[in-house]
Order: sequence, then C-alpha cells, then structure tokens
Amino acid sequence: MTTEIPVLLAALSLFSALQMGYLARRVGLARMTHKVIPPTVTGPPEFERTFRAHQNNVELYPVFLVVLWTSGLLFSEVLAVLGGVVYMVARHMYFNGYVMSTKKRLPGFYLTLGALFCLSVLSTIGILHGILLEYFYKIVSMM
Repeated sequence: MTTEIPVLLAALSLFSALQMGYLARRVGLARMTHKVIPPTVTGPPEFERTFRAHQNNVELYPVFLVVLWTSGLLFSEVLAVLGGVVYMVARHMYFNGYVMSTKKRLPGFYLTLGALFCLSVLSTIGILHGILLEYFYKIVSMM
C-alpha cells in the first residue's frame, strides 16, 4: 500500500474512457451506414453486432474499473496497469471480432476473462493483506 498519487491508474482510466468513447462512435457510424435511427437498436446483422459489441463493453466497464483500482491501490499499481492494458487490448480484439462475426469475438473474450481474473486475484490479495495488517497485527501485538 502506498500514499503516492496513483498517476498510472488515473492515466489508464482516462485512456479506457477514451476507448469507450471511440467504441460508441463506431456504433454511431454503424447507425449512419445502416440507416438505423435512434432509439432503434435492431437492424441489419452488421449493425446489431456492432451495437452488441459496444453494449457488452459497457456492461463490463464498471467491473474493470473496480478491480483495476482495487488491485492498483492495494497490491501494485504497475501490475494493475499492465493487467489493465491487457484488458483494453482484449476488449478491442473482442469488439473488432464481434463486428466481423460472432465467432471471431472469442479470442478477445477469453483474454478479457484472463485479465479480469488476474486483476481480481491481485485485488483479493491486496485486500487480505490489508485486513491482516490492520486487524490481526494489532491483535497479536496487544497480546
């Protein structure tokens, strides 16, 4: 645990938000290309795959941010950022694969699961370490 400002985590969070904006723009372009007027979310299969790919990214984004920041603050900022970069690359692979074909999304999907799993493990270790230091160390030192 550190008291330094988590600049790397903040930078990656900003970069990931920009990535989400880029993916949203891709949905907007697909709407224009396939003439799908909002709020309609159905249309040609190409549009629907683009829309679902973005929606799936939106659904996982809060989970990513929680495990990114938890692992970065409580375990290692550098390892968390590395895991975050892998996650972002995986989500880009997922999006591009899904736009082409539903089967082509799988490599990005599996890489996403791996990145989230690693960040979750780092978060859990950091939390357990903090609990042990904060509560059990005090109990042992009082004996």
